[in-house]
Amino acid sequence: MHEAAPLIAPRAQFAPAKINLALHVTGRRPDGYHLIESLAVFTRFGDRITIEPADRDEFNVSGRYAADVPGDESNLILKARDRLRALCGQARAAPVAIGLEKNLPVAAGIGGGSSDCAAVLRGLADLWGVDPGDAALVRIGSALGADLPMCLAAKPLVARGTGDELSFVADFPALGLVLVNPGVGVATAAVFSALERRDNASLPPLPRHFDFHSVRNWLDETRNDLEDAAQTIEPSIGAAKAALVKAGAGFARMSGSGATCFGLFETGNVAKRAAAAIRSRHPDWFVAATRSMPSEPGMS
Repeated sequence: MHEAAPLIAPRAQFAPAKINLALHVTGRRPDGYHLIESLAVFTRFGDRITIEPADRDEFNVSGRYAADVPGDESNLILKARDRLRALCGQARAAPVAIGLEKNLPVAAGIGGGSSDCAAVLRGLADLWGVDPGDAALVRIGSALGADLPMCLAAKPLVARGTGDELSFVADFPALGLVLVNPGVGVATAAVFSALERRDNASLPPLPRHFDFHSVRNWLDETRNDLEDAAQTIEPSIGAAKAALVKAGAGFARMSGSGATCFGLFETGNVAKRAAAAIRSRHPDWFVAATRSMPSEPGMS
Protein backbone atom coordinates (compact mmCIF):
# COMPACT_ATOMS: atom_id res chain seq x y z
CA MET A 1 0.00 0.00 0.00
CA HIS A 2 1.38 3.39 -1.00
CA GLU A 3 1.12 6.50 1.13
CA ALA A 4 -0.93 9.47 -0.02
CA ALA A 5 -1.24 12.92 1.49
CA PRO A 6 -4.07 12.98 4.08
CA LEU A 7 -7.04 15.20 3.29
CA ILE A 8 -9.03 16.93 6.01
CA ALA A 9 -11.78 18.69 4.08
CA PRO A 10 -15.04 16.83 3.34
CA ARG A 11 -14.93 14.87 0.12
CA ALA A 12 -17.76 14.97 -2.42
CA GLN A 13 -18.10 12.09 -4.85
CA PHE A 14 -20.42 11.59 -7.82
CA ALA A 15 -21.97 8.16 -8.39
CA PRO A 16 -23.21 8.02 -12.01
CA ALA A 17 -25.87 5.72 -13.37
CA LYS A 18 -24.47 2.80 -15.36
CA ILE A 19 -26.26 2.06 -18.62
CA ASN A 20 -25.83 -1.28 -20.37
CA LEU A 21 -26.32 -0.25 -23.99
CA ALA A 22 -26.06 -3.92 -24.95
CA LEU A 23 -25.90 -6.97 -22.70
CA HIS A 24 -25.38 -10.48 -24.02
CA VAL A 25 -25.48 -13.52 -21.73
CA THR A 26 -22.96 -15.92 -23.27
CA GLY A 27 -22.66 -18.76 -20.75
CA ARG A 28 -22.79 -19.96 -17.19
CA ARG A 29 -19.91 -21.17 -15.04
CA PRO A 30 -20.13 -24.34 -12.94
CA ASP A 31 -20.36 -22.17 -9.81
CA GLY A 32 -23.55 -20.58 -11.13
CA TYR A 33 -22.14 -17.19 -12.15
CA HIS A 34 -23.29 -16.03 -15.56
CA LEU A 35 -20.90 -14.90 -18.27
CA ILE A 36 -21.74 -11.67 -20.04
CA GLU A 37 -20.56 -9.29 -22.71
CA SER A 38 -21.78 -5.72 -22.32
CA LEU A 39 -21.11 -2.27 -23.72
CA ALA A 40 -21.67 0.11 -20.81
CA VAL A 41 -21.58 3.88 -20.41
CA PHE A 42 -22.01 6.17 -17.39
CA THR A 43 -24.22 9.22 -17.20
CA ARG A 44 -24.00 12.76 -15.86
CA PHE A 45 -27.07 12.03 -13.73
CA GLY A 46 -26.63 9.99 -10.58
CA ASP A 47 -26.34 9.87 -6.81
CA ARG A 48 -24.07 12.09 -4.72
CA ILE A 49 -21.88 11.06 -1.81
CA THR A 50 -20.28 13.25 0.87
CA ILE A 51 -17.68 11.94 3.31
CA GLU A 52 -16.18 13.85 6.23
CA PRO A 53 -14.39 13.10 9.51
CA ALA A 54 -16.62 12.43 12.51
CA ASP A 55 -16.42 11.40 16.15
CA ARG A 56 -18.18 8.14 15.27
CA ASP A 57 -19.33 6.45 12.09
CA GLU A 58 -22.56 7.89 10.70
CA PHE A 59 -24.66 7.22 7.62
CA ASN A 60 -27.39 9.59 6.43
CA VAL A 61 -29.59 9.32 3.35
CA SER A 62 -31.59 12.01 1.56
CA GLY A 63 -33.14 12.38 -1.88
CA ARG A 64 -36.16 11.04 -3.73
CA TYR A 65 -35.35 7.37 -3.10
CA ALA A 66 -33.97 7.63 0.43
CA ALA A 67 -36.75 5.48 1.86
CA ASP A 68 -35.67 2.55 -0.32
CA VAL A 69 -32.09 2.48 1.00
CA PRO A 70 -31.36 0.08 3.88
CA GLY A 71 -29.64 1.75 6.81
CA ASP A 72 -28.21 -1.38 8.39
CA GLU A 73 -25.05 -3.37 7.71
CA SER A 74 -26.59 -4.93 4.59
CA ASN A 75 -25.96 -1.64 2.78
CA LEU A 76 -23.13 -1.88 0.24
CA ILE A 77 -21.79 1.52 1.26
CA LEU A 78 -21.25 0.37 4.84
CA LYS A 79 -19.76 -2.91 3.68
CA ALA A 80 -17.33 -1.00 1.45
CA ARG A 81 -16.36 1.29 4.38
CA ASP A 82 -15.71 -1.67 6.67
CA ARG A 83 -13.71 -3.67 4.11
CA LEU A 84 -11.48 -0.75 3.18
CA ARG A 85 -10.97 0.00 6.88
CA ALA A 86 -9.93 -3.62 7.45
CA LEU A 87 -7.44 -3.33 4.60
CA CYS A 88 -6.00 -0.02 5.83
CA GLY A 89 -5.99 -0.83 9.53
CA GLN A 90 -8.20 0.71 12.19
CA ALA A 91 -5.55 3.25 13.28
CA ARG A 92 -5.44 4.86 9.81
CA ALA A 93 -9.18 4.70 9.11
CA ALA A 94 -10.83 7.16 11.48
CA PRO A 95 -14.63 7.37 11.91
CA VAL A 96 -16.51 9.09 9.09
CA ALA A 97 -19.91 10.59 8.38
CA ILE A 98 -21.17 9.40 4.99
CA GLY A 99 -24.06 11.16 3.31
CA LEU A 100 -25.95 9.73 0.33
CA GLU A 101 -28.24 11.80 -1.88
CA LYS A 102 -30.23 9.00 -3.51
CA ASN A 103 -31.47 10.26 -6.88
CA LEU A 104 -31.46 6.90 -8.70
CA PRO A 105 -34.18 4.31 -8.13
CA VAL A 106 -33.18 1.13 -6.30
CA ALA A 107 -33.02 -2.31 -7.96
CA ALA A 108 -33.38 -0.56 -11.31
CA GLY A 109 -30.70 -2.08 -13.55
CA ILE A 110 -28.54 1.04 -13.65
CA GLY A 111 -25.94 0.13 -11.05
CA GLY A 112 -27.00 2.68 -8.44
CA GLY A 113 -25.89 0.74 -5.38
CA SER A 114 -22.67 -0.39 -7.01
CA SER A 115 -21.87 3.12 -8.19
CA ASP A 116 -22.50 4.46 -4.67
CA CYS A 117 -20.16 1.82 -3.31
CA ALA A 118 -17.44 2.69 -5.83
CA ALA A 119 -17.74 6.39 -4.99
CA VAL A 120 -17.38 5.65 -1.28
CA LEU A 121 -14.27 3.53 -1.85
CA ARG A 122 -12.65 6.37 -3.82
CA GLY A 123 -13.71 9.02 -1.32
CA LEU A 124 -12.58 7.10 1.75
CA ALA A 125 -9.17 6.38 0.21
CA ASP A 126 -8.77 10.14 -0.31
CA LEU A 127 -9.98 11.12 3.13
CA TRP A 128 -7.95 8.51 4.98
CA GLY A 129 -4.86 9.38 2.98
CA VAL A 130 -4.27 5.89 1.64
CA ASP A 131 -3.70 4.57 -1.86
CA PRO A 132 -4.44 0.86 -1.84
CA GLY A 133 -4.14 0.74 -5.64
CA ASP A 134 -6.73 0.00 -8.28
CA ALA A 135 -6.30 -3.77 -8.00
CA ALA A 136 -7.09 -3.76 -4.26
CA LEU A 137 -10.18 -1.60 -4.78
CA VAL A 138 -11.36 -3.94 -7.53
CA ARG A 139 -10.88 -6.94 -5.22
CA ILE A 140 -12.95 -5.26 -2.52
CA GLY A 141 -15.56 -4.22 -5.07
CA SER A 142 -15.81 -7.61 -6.78
CA ALA A 143 -16.61 -9.22 -3.44
CA LEU A 144 -19.57 -6.84 -3.05
CA GLY A 145 -21.15 -7.10 -6.50
CA ALA A 146 -20.54 -7.93 -10.14
CA ASP A 147 -21.05 -4.29 -11.22
CA LEU A 148 -18.39 -2.88 -8.91
CA PRO A 149 -15.38 -3.21 -11.27
CA MET A 150 -17.32 -1.38 -13.99
CA CYS A 151 -18.48 1.33 -11.61
CA LEU A 152 -14.98 1.89 -10.26
CA ALA A 153 -13.86 2.53 -13.86
CA ALA A 154 -16.90 4.68 -14.77
CA LYS A 155 -16.00 5.26 -18.43
CA PRO A 156 -17.16 3.72 -21.73
CA LEU A 157 -16.16 0.07 -21.66
CA VAL A 158 -16.88 -3.47 -22.73
CA ALA A 159 -17.24 -5.88 -19.82
CA ARG A 160 -16.79 -9.61 -20.22
CA GLY A 161 -16.58 -12.64 -17.96
CA THR A 162 -18.69 -12.03 -14.87
CA GLY A 163 -18.29 -8.29 -15.47
CA ASP A 164 -14.73 -8.18 -14.20
CA GLU A 165 -12.83 -8.27 -17.51
CA LEU A 166 -12.86 -4.69 -18.76
CA SER A 167 -11.77 -3.19 -22.07
CA PHE A 168 -12.02 0.60 -22.33
CA VAL A 169 -13.49 2.02 -25.52
CA ALA A 170 -11.56 4.88 -27.12
CA ASP A 171 -13.24 7.81 -28.88
CA PHE A 172 -16.73 6.96 -27.64
CA PRO A 173 -18.96 10.06 -27.80
CA ALA A 174 -21.35 11.57 -25.30
CA LEU A 175 -24.86 10.33 -26.04
CA GLY A 176 -28.16 12.08 -25.38
CA LEU A 177 -30.21 9.74 -23.18
CA VAL A 178 -33.54 9.62 -21.41
CA LEU A 179 -33.86 7.15 -18.53
CA VAL A 180 -37.32 5.87 -17.62
CA ASN A 181 -38.37 3.58 -14.77
CA PRO A 182 -42.08 2.81 -14.30
CA GLY A 183 -41.74 2.90 -10.53
CA VAL A 184 -40.82 -0.73 -9.95
CA GLY A 185 -37.73 -2.65 -8.91
CA VAL A 186 -36.71 -6.05 -10.26
CA ALA A 187 -34.44 -8.48 -8.41
CA THR A 188 -31.42 -9.36 -10.55
CA ALA A 189 -31.34 -12.95 -9.30
CA ALA A 190 -34.97 -13.47 -10.27
CA VAL A 191 -34.31 -12.19 -13.79
CA PHE A 192 -31.35 -14.51 -14.33
CA SER A 193 -33.40 -17.41 -12.96
CA ALA A 194 -36.12 -16.69 -15.53
CA LEU A 195 -33.73 -16.85 -18.49
CA GLU A 196 -34.70 -19.43 -21.10
CA ARG A 197 -31.24 -19.49 -22.68
CA ARG A 198 -27.78 -18.78 -21.29
CA ASP A 199 -25.50 -19.53 -24.26
CA ASN A 200 -26.24 -16.64 -26.58
CA ALA A 201 -23.99 -15.16 -29.28
CA SER A 202 -21.26 -12.66 -28.39
CA LEU A 203 -21.34 -8.95 -29.13
CA PRO A 204 -20.57 -8.02 -32.76
CA PRO A 205 -17.37 -6.04 -33.42
CA LEU A 206 -17.65 -2.39 -32.41
CA PRO A 207 -17.92 0.25 -35.15
CA ARG A 208 -14.66 1.64 -36.50
CA HIS A 209 -15.98 5.18 -36.00
CA PHE A 210 -18.40 6.31 -33.32
CA ASP A 211 -21.18 8.85 -33.74
CA PHE A 212 -24.89 8.81 -32.98
CA HIS A 213 -25.78 6.96 -36.17
CA SER A 214 -23.05 4.32 -36.00
CA VAL A 215 -23.86 3.60 -32.36
CA ARG A 216 -27.57 3.31 -33.09
CA ASN A 217 -26.95 1.04 -36.08
CA TRP A 218 -24.62 -1.15 -34.00
CA LEU A 219 -27.19 -1.39 -31.23
CA ASP A 220 -29.72 -2.67 -33.78
CA GLU A 221 -27.47 -5.73 -34.15
CA THR A 222 -27.25 -6.35 -30.41
CA ARG A 223 -29.56 -7.37 -27.57
CA ASN A 224 -30.22 -7.23 -23.89
CA ASP A 225 -30.67 -10.92 -23.21
CA LEU A 226 -32.29 -10.15 -19.85
CA GLU A 227 -35.10 -8.01 -21.26
CA ASP A 228 -37.64 -10.74 -22.09
CA ALA A 229 -37.09 -12.47 -18.75
CA ALA A 230 -37.48 -9.18 -16.86
CA GLN A 231 -40.71 -8.37 -18.69
CA THR A 232 -42.23 -11.69 -17.64
CA ILE A 233 -41.66 -10.57 -14.04
CA GLU A 234 -42.60 -6.91 -14.53
CA PRO A 235 -44.67 -6.22 -17.68
CA SER A 236 -44.59 -2.44 -17.12
CA ILE A 237 -41.03 -2.49 -18.53
CA GLY A 238 -42.69 -2.74 -21.94
CA ALA A 239 -44.72 0.37 -21.20
CA ALA A 240 -41.57 2.31 -20.28
CA LYS A 241 -39.86 1.27 -23.49
CA ALA A 242 -42.96 2.15 -25.53
CA ALA A 243 -43.09 5.59 -23.92
CA LEU A 244 -39.53 6.27 -25.09
CA VAL A 245 -40.34 5.21 -28.63
CA LYS A 246 -43.46 7.37 -28.64
CA ALA A 247 -41.36 10.34 -27.48
CA GLY A 248 -39.08 9.96 -30.50
CA ALA A 249 -36.15 7.89 -29.26
CA GLY A 250 -33.84 6.77 -32.05
CA PHE A 251 -33.35 3.57 -30.09
CA ALA A 252 -34.85 2.20 -26.86
CA ARG A 253 -33.92 -0.77 -24.67
CA MET A 254 -33.93 -1.97 -21.08
CA SER A 255 -30.68 -1.48 -19.13
CA GLY A 256 -29.13 -4.26 -17.08
CA SER A 257 -31.65 -6.49 -15.36
CA GLY A 258 -34.30 -3.73 -15.41
CA ALA A 259 -36.66 -2.16 -14.84
CA THR A 260 -35.10 1.08 -16.15
CA CYS A 261 -35.14 1.62 -19.91
CA PHE A 262 -33.07 4.12 -21.88
CA GLY A 263 -33.81 6.01 -25.05
CA LEU A 264 -31.11 7.30 -27.37
CA PHE A 265 -31.55 10.84 -28.74
CA GLU A 266 -29.45 12.74 -31.23
CA THR A 267 -29.01 15.84 -29.03
CA GLY A 268 -29.36 16.74 -25.39
CA ASN A 269 -32.10 19.28 -26.13
CA VAL A 270 -34.20 16.69 -27.95
CA ALA A 271 -33.72 14.36 -24.97
CA LYS A 272 -34.91 17.07 -22.56
CA ARG A 273 -38.07 17.67 -24.60
CA ALA A 274 -38.76 13.95 -24.76
CA ALA A 275 -38.29 13.59 -21.01
CA ALA A 276 -40.73 16.43 -20.37
CA ALA A 277 -43.32 14.77 -22.62
CA ILE A 278 -42.97 11.41 -20.87
CA ARG A 279 -43.07 13.04 -17.43
CA SER A 280 -46.30 14.86 -18.30
CA ARG A 281 -47.96 11.55 -19.24
CA HIS A 282 -46.46 9.56 -16.35
CA PRO A 283 -45.84 11.90 -13.41
CA ASP A 284 -45.23 9.01 -11.00
CA TRP A 285 -42.41 7.47 -13.06
CA PHE A 286 -38.72 8.14 -12.72
CA VAL A 287 -37.73 10.13 -15.83
CA ALA A 288 -34.35 11.79 -16.36
CA ALA A 289 -32.77 13.44 -19.39
CA THR A 290 -29.00 13.20 -19.30
CA ARG A 291 -25.87 12.62 -21.34
CA SER A 292 -23.37 9.83 -21.11
CA MET A 293 -19.77 10.65 -20.31
CA PRO A 294 -17.47 10.24 -23.34
CA SER A 295 -14.14 8.46 -23.46
CA GLU A 296 -11.27 10.39 -21.96
CA PRO A 297 -9.16 12.22 -24.58
CA GLY A 298 -6.17 10.22 -25.69
CA MET A 299 -7.44 7.03 -24.06
CA SER A 300 -6.44 3.85 -25.83
